[in-house]
Amino acid sequence: MTFKGAVHRATGSRAVRFIARAGYPISGVLHLLVAYMIARIALGSEGEADQAGALATLATEGGGAVSLWVVAAGLIALAMWRLAETVLGLHPGESADAHRRHSPILNRLKAFGLALVYLAVAVTAVQFAVGASRRGSQQTAGLSARLMQSDGGKTILVLTGLVIAAIGSYYVHKGASRKFLDDLNLPGGRLITVLGVCGHVAEGAVVTAAGLSRIVATYLSDPARATGLDGAVESLGRAQFGEVILLLAATGFAAYGLYSFALARYSRM
Repeated sequence: MTFKGAVHRATGSRAVRFIARAGYPISGVLHLLVAYMIARIALGSEGEADQAGALATLATEGGGAVSLWVVAAGLIALAMWRLAETVLGLHPGESADAHRRHSPILNRLKAFGLALVYLAVAVTAVQFAVGASRRGSQQTAGLSARLMQSDGGKTILVLTGLVIAAIGSYYVHKGASRKFLDDLNLPGGRLITVLGVCGHVAEGAVVTAAGLSRIVATYLSDPARATGLDGAVESLGRAQFGEVILLLAATGFAAYGLYSFALARYSRM
């Protein structure tokens, strides 16, 4: 059996699809936690408004280590499904010959990018579960500072900033054009459509800001600005009407979190 054939056989398993779907509620919980922290920052409290901050919050709760391992397992399951889509194309569980069909390379790249995101957050969850507690923004700033010491490192930072901004822009487009409805196995009702539009647009806008902030930080040689999602939230909070902007962002992240719960049932696999 070929490698693609083996992957196709795995995606045809109902148990595998069930396990992959279980990752969506995990993603939803993380988005709700990020939304909560953005709202707190908007109202004057301190915190880290990104996935690392959400995981740190889980780590401080009772049974935190168990929760973190559950988060890691769910995200790894989603990552494995995205890697399968990287090999076979989108929605391989719907096709009896997914291993033989032609799939656009762009779709495979999108799946691979999502797999990397899920794996990165899963690794962070494992780090917290085994006792690591360093802020994600500190890690990012430290790495950025080292990269800014050379022209090659600056090039890497600019390129990653462009990629992040492109991903964010795609999410905005996907939400505004309602293309996310193509990922569902039923016609989108009013509630799911509203959650999907608000969630994709808001998250995409913040992610785009994070990518642009990394580029600006590289130009200014200021690693403190290149701290990813958390840095973007801080920058938006300092803008005119920053409190309102952050509350809108929090609402959008919460909407995407609720949309993720719907994906657990209605996502095409």
